[in-house]
Amino acid sequence: MRYMMMMHAPRGNGDWAIGNWSPDALKAHIQFMHTFNQELVKAGELVEAQGLAMPREARVVRATKTGEPAVTDGPFPEAKEFLAGFWIVDVDTTERAYQLAARASAAPGPTGVPLNMAIEVRQVMSVPPVEV
Repeated sequence: MRYMMMMHAPRGNGDWAIGNWSPDALKAHIQFMHTFNQELVKAGELVEAQGLAMPREARVVRATKTGEPAVTDGPFPEAKEFLAGFWIVDVDTTERAYQLAARASAAPGPTGVPLNMAIEVRQVMSVPPVEV
């Protein structure tokens, strides 16, 4: 079963103001993520993992009545959290996806203490192939 694990980071000037972290703290955080990803690869569980640009770079696009893109800043300026990155894992059980999400949640913060940030876990649904 495939699951998407989405890392939700807090907005504002709190623990996630990663641009304000010391170089050593940032290096430790990134090293944690690299090690975690390598472990997932070795276990044959990693399908995809990506970090995302900061929310100020996000845009919401909707089609106008003529089909042209209408682009606005977004997605949610009043949100308290934003999607910082994601993993797609292929695991045997939901419980395993939860275990992996807990590991990702414990990435070190600016003082080395685990951030324990929210990781949303959702099953990736599959659909029957479309015949052409």
